[in-house]
Amino acid sequence: MKYISIILFYLISLNAYALELTLSQGTVKPTPIAITNLLTTDSSLNNLGENISSVVSDNLERSGLFISIDKKAFIQSNESLSNQPRFEDWKVLKAQHLLAGKIETNENKISIEFRLYDVFAQKQIIGKKYETSKNNWRRVAHIISDAIFQRITGEGGFFDTRIVYVAETGPKDNRQKRLAIMDQDQANHRFLTDGSYLVLTPRFSPNSQKITYMSYVKRNSPRVFIFDIETGQQEIVGEFPGMTFAPRFSPDGSKIVMSYSDPDVGNSEIYILDLQTRASNRVTNNSSIDVSGSFSPDGKQIVFNSDRTGRRHLYIIKTNGKDLKRISREAGSYYTPVWSPRGDMIAFTKQEAGQFYIGVMEIDGSYERMIAKSFHVEGPTWSPNGRYLMYFKEERTASDGSGGESSLYSIDLTGYNERKIITPLGASDPAWSPLMH
Repeated sequence: MKYISIILFYLISLNAYALELTLSQGTVKPTPIAITNLLTTDSSLNNLGENISSVVSDNLERSGLFISIDKKAFIQSNESLSNQPRFEDWKVLKAQHLLAGKIETNENKISIEFRLYDVFAQKQIIGKKYETSKNNWRRVAHIISDAIFQRITGEGGFFDTRIVYVAETGPKDNRQKRLAIMDQDQANHRFLTDGSYLVLTPRFSPNSQKITYMSYVKRNSPRVFIFDIETGQQEIVGEFPGMTFAPRFSPDGSKIVMSYSDPDVGNSEIYILDLQTRASNRVTNNSSIDVSGSFSPDGKQIVFNSDRTGRRHLYIIKTNGKDLKRISREAGSYYTPVWSPRGDMIAFTKQEAGQFYIGVMEIDGSYERMIAKSFHVEGPTWSPNGRYLMYFKEERTASDGSGGESSLYSIDLTGYNERKIITPLGASDPAWSPLMH
């Protein structure tokens, strides 16, 4: 990861005033924001100022909470804005917030400065300066986007993040699957594996620098790998015959939770593996099939799905195997539960009456609601601020009614603002990284 020096140079008016956001229903009317091109006296940096402005604008609009005002409508010039905003000019455009800034060269680095204004209060509400290499400008744009998002909404940002997923190509009965990674805005896409062996269910470590995934290098011999994104080095955690779902890291990154069928046990159970000692601890003990474990943010509990009542339901259990309780209550079968990073919700896949859904519920099982549905939709993953979900969707083909190519989608918790994530090949099983800064 490339590091960025951050200088907080002017920050005032930190009294709380955040957008009122409704996560359960309805839509949020986007907030108009004016995003100017960052000013520079160095002509070679003109494009850079426009590019940063464009990335910030695209990020905020994709969130569904902001709408950028057309630059052609701007009245005040960038040059005069660098001295002092004429707030009346921006009020005419109905901008609630205004972003301005500048770029300067500093030896072999660049400094990027921005200021965010509340137009109607006529005051600056945040200002920061970043020093980095020129080719690292896109990450700075994401960091600026996060700062704006957090200051205005009161929620953490999610723009300086990456997505790892399974890239798919070839016929359905002989699909090539390889790991791929990209920024959350689909930039900087690259493949991590060459497709010579099958890969499944990648998951990020808490520091977003490593990925754990399951692979079938040999048929009927699943292995768990840890992949270092920066170095490309891979480490085999172990071979686990009968594994059903790939592991997930614990919140502190020291352990992984996974499910597999121990030959001495027979059925699939939930295990916690210590990555330092390689010692495993069996969490569940039942004749049913227990799979798809996910840690709570404090690392003290695990949510998983089990068929112990005859139909697949979601259960929560402490990591010591105690205090098991079923939380899902409605009709249908539940799969792939994932605990929200906020700790207040659990996302899941549900199948009912021939339809697939992505749903969420409170951790006690209350307030269950479906926010996406399709012929086949599966595998939710949370944004680090717990406001958005990403998943993959397979549309029914018109010719024979079977599933076609799968694609990634994101949606907010209101069930609105669903957006397709563009990838070079078919895509499935996404995992959203924590914030990188």
